[in-house]
Amino acid sequence: MKFNHLKHMSIIAASLLAALGGCSQNNAGDGGNSGTGNDGVKSTGSGTSGDKRRIAAILMQEDQFFRLNELGMKDAAKKNNIELLTGSAAGALDKEINLVDTYAGRGVQAILVSPLNPKGSSPALKRAGEKGAKIITYNNVLEQPFVACGLRSDDVALGASTGKVVREYIQKKLGGKAKIAVLQYVALLADVGPLRPNGFKSEIKKLPGAQIVATQDAWLAPEAERVATDILNAHPDINVIWAANEGGTVGAVTAVKNAGKAGKVMVFGTDMSEQIAGFLLSPDNILQAVTGQKPYEMGYQAVESAVKVLDGQKIQKQQILPGVLFTRDKPEAVKAFQQQVQKLAQ
Repeated sequence: MKFNHLKHMSIIAASLLAALGGCSQNNAGDGGNSGTGNDGVKSTGSGTSGDKRRIAAILMQEDQFFRLNELGMKDAAKKNNIELLTGSAAGALDKEINLVDTYAGRGVQAILVSPLNPKGSSPALKRAGEKGAKIITYNNVLEQPFVACGLRSDDVALGASTGKVVREYIQKKLGGKAKIAVLQYVALLADVGPLRPNGFKSEIKKLPGAQIVATQDAWLAPEAERVATDILNAHPDINVIWAANEGGTVGAVTAVKNAGKAGKVMVFGTDMSEQIAGFLLSPDNILQAVTGQKPYEMGYQAVESAVKVLDGQKIQKQQILPGVLFTRDKPEAVKAFQQQVQKLAQ
């Protein structure tokens, strides 16, 4: 769930949905100066006090998924004449809480957040809501009355999408039998972490000859590489690895390559990035397929939703974005992703 700082994203902008949204109410806003403060909060826009609304966005961690979230947010903020403050929680709940309190203290009109922990994140967000900030969640769900609305992918469907490809691969290429390892992030997000693995397993259960022999938490690439290496050493008969996020996918591919098991162990994963696209096009034949999300759209629509809420419009309470399947046997779609992402750096 990492990279180049990009500028626009037409690959996903082409499919932007117009409305989100049953959130409502409005709030007056003020502007601010651009730059980065001592608290690490970055500001996009240079309006003076009173001429721009101010919205804050918290990135859960520093990977490409959240960078693309941020890019979508910035484009939507520019379109709507919003001053956007951004900061990263770096996967730490205490940093997330500090950012929420900082933004609330600055009097932002809305806070966009991918909450790290439903229980741990709620008190600070509730305080911010009581100070007048509209709370918009994206990526991770937080079902609380103070949340105006939320955007997320269907995590069960993301896991099931790649799970179906894995099941079909095992049937066609491995004679219906396989030993599988799973890399997940349940320890990071106890509430939503099991959803993708559950979706994946729902497909694997349809194949009696496929057996999951190892399941470990590892969501950052270096850790996932180490964990996958240990699994391969402990279970030399494993021939399939599935990972629940970008970091796990990258780590699994790297571990298989370093172990000299290309062609013997196939990797399937979740999330899409430039690096993962490169893996899908690599002649090493390690990574077979991933189901990606729509991070740019998610970020863009989060800002759009916040604007609608501040304008007093009613929009759908929860918005679910579908995933996108990328496979090795359809390289044109992978190359199209690469080309569109590269345009963002121009």
